[in-house]
Amino acid sequence: MFLAALLLFAHGSFARADGDNIIIGKTVTISSEILDEDRTMLVYLPPGYEQATEEYPVLYLLDGETHFLHGSGIVQYLSRLGLIPQMIVVAITNVDRTRDFSPTHDQRLPTSGGAEKFLSFLDSELIPHVDEYYRTANFRILMGHSFGGTFATFSLLNNPELFNAHIAISPYLHYDNNYLIKQSKTKLKSKYKTHKFFYMTVGYEINYFEPLKEFYTILEEKSGRTIDFQYTIMEKEDHGTIPHLSIYNGLKYIFSDFILPEAKIIEGLVAVDAHYSNVTDKYGYTVEAPEITINILGYRYLQNNDLENAIHVFKENTKRYPKSANVYDSLGEAYENNDQMDLAEVNYQKAYDLGIRNNDPNAEVFHTNLLRVRGNKQ
Repeated sequence: MFLAALLLFAHGSFARADGDNIIIGKTVTISSEILDEDRTMLVYLPPGYEQATEEYPVLYLLDGETHFLHGSGIVQYLSRLGLIPQMIVVAITNVDRTRDFSPTHDQRLPTSGGAEKFLSFLDSELIPHVDEYYRTANFRILMGHSFGGTFATFSLLNNPELFNAHIAISPYLHYDNNYLIKQSKTKLKSKYKTHKFFYMTVGYEINYFEPLKEFYTILEEKSGRTIDFQYTIMEKEDHGTIPHLSIYNGLKYIFSDFILPEAKIIEGLVAVDAHYSNVTDKYGYTVEAPEITINILGYRYLQNNDLENAIHVFKENTKRYPKSANVYDSLGEAYENNDQMDLAEVNYQKAYDLGIRNNDPNAEVFHTNLLRVRGNKQ
């Protein structure tokens, strides 16, 4: 419970305050030559993005106006618990979802059949724009629900290296007489350049069961050794309620090897770094031991009155995350417990200065610690 409380405290809140306003993300619009129209995205950046230097995986949400708020909330909540990495979220709002998500033209749907062009827009325009303006890691996830799930499946089949992982929620795979299921028999591969993840769900939607089972069987036969995949029927959910749980469980599934085992924390910093080296190898982008994880290790030593190791670990955290106010506050606490009040004061002062500069919600806590140490020195 101590560790859980520490995690919740250290990562701060979901949104940042700007006067009387609560800021969750920002709106970004780009002009697409491929689609011949402007496209708008809603962008969420993880807490501490402005102070950090690291690169982040990106979760792309289709039907962005519907899924941005709860999707970003899931990312923020799971990441601050250490279950998944911090991520950038890019939610793509709709202009004509029937056009963009459908792989073929259906005469009953006049604008249908634009999936190939929309995929080209993602590949050639949107993703390069996001990579240029944000610090992105080379790991991308695409989430789509219903017709968006159809497009997520189309993406896997037709441009499999564009995304590392797909979350297809109640995908309408029986569109155009099971077009994508038929395509999967020749498009799915036994080997890809990078490891892939595919997470598919459906609610109690009886008409979806047979086509999704067929697709799942083909995926298992064709790509069972190169794609980590899971298909889950959520019988207590329907077509409208299933997205939230699917994003939550899908991200946990994709990053099932990300979480640090309890035993590694106990073993110390070398074991922690070794774990994240293995995570780097699996997910294909550099993953450093997070600031909060190193802090947890330091507080374990502090709780056990192992002040030498606590100071060593907290000092290491200041070297790795020098722009974070919290790491200096923790180091100050260790020095204070070791009766090194001058060094405690120096680090509490650093924490408070950075807290003010970064608009850190805990700045007043840092200031209280600073004043306490100064008072104890007199």
